[in-house]
Amino acid sequence: MQLDDRDIQILTHLQKDCRVSNADLAQAVGMSASALWRRVRGLEEAGVIERYGAVVDPARLDLGFHAIVHVQLTRHEQHRLDEFIRAVGRRPEVQECYATTGQSDYHLRVLCRDLDAYNRFLEDFLFRLPAVDSAQTNVVLRTIKRNGPVRV
Repeated sequence: MQLDDRDIQILTHLQKDCRVSNADLAQAVGMSASALWRRVRGLEEAGVIERYGAVVDPARLDLGFHAIVHVQLTRHEQHRLDEFIRAVGRRPEVQECYATTGQSDYHLRVLCRDLDAYNRFLEDFLFRLPAVDSAQTNVVLRTIKRNGPVRV
């Protein structure tokens, strides 16, 4: 999908506040409400807008332990990879999972209540997955930027 300046304006506004009314958004980008609605609908149907959601502060939910976990696998057999991906996808502690190049095969962003909960996550879950060889943890000391808007 080729985006024009109006599409980019719409995306910029929606990333700042996805609860903005259709009328207010239309006014902000200089369009009629019906034309804006068609544009937004087109962006949704094209998959440019994947979903809408709320940004939640983990600390307010008593999730004070935040880590980036670098995972190395023992083997790269397809059934083991599929099992790892499915298992990680089901765990609420895992906020994000990336397959990457470099020394580690996967990088997980993990939120837990505290260090004890994280230790249980490692021992009772991650290290029990047959594909996992090792994991290195980097504890997040402070968040500098998160949920930044996607810019075109």
